[in-house]
Amino acid sequence: MTQLDGSDIVYVARVAVPKLISLAVTIGTRFPAPSTSQGKVLLAALPPERFREILVQPSRSGVTPRLELAMDELESSLREVRARGWAVADEELAAGVRSVAVPVRDGDGSVVAAMNVTVHAAETSLETLVEEHLPRLLQTASAVSSDWAAWRSIPLTVTGG
Repeated sequence: MTQLDGSDIVYVARVAVPKLISLAVTIGTRFPAPSTSQGKVLLAALPPERFREILVQPSRSGVTPRLELAMDELESSLREVRARGWAVADEELAAGVRSVAVPVRDGDGSVVAAMNVTVHAAETSLETLVEEHLPRLLQTASAVSSDWAAWRSIPLTVTGG
């Protein structure tokens, strides 16, 4: 799970599975948002003027993406993400890294985070990622969104004298 911080995504939660090839991603890891499925989900949720403000900020991730979209291509991609409600990044950040992401919403329906499934391109086709992993990811994000909304609805109490 990630949240947007400037023009980067930042991991705020992660569950790693044992694999032969693993990504060195921990809580606090940053990646340039436009090159990631989670970043696309988060950027697509922003108003256009806010999106442009964010993208002029340089990435603080220290990562150079494998592929960088021109602004008009990115805007077109984000329109598609808005329309379908999820995003894919297919070897854009790094060779061999493929992912699909969905939004996590609060009780008002605002996107507050993004969740993804990342796979190695040599092991999992784009078709398998979308047809098999995406439905499970959508279910999980829905449950997390419900929990997020319930947690935010708990009134804060102030104690003390």
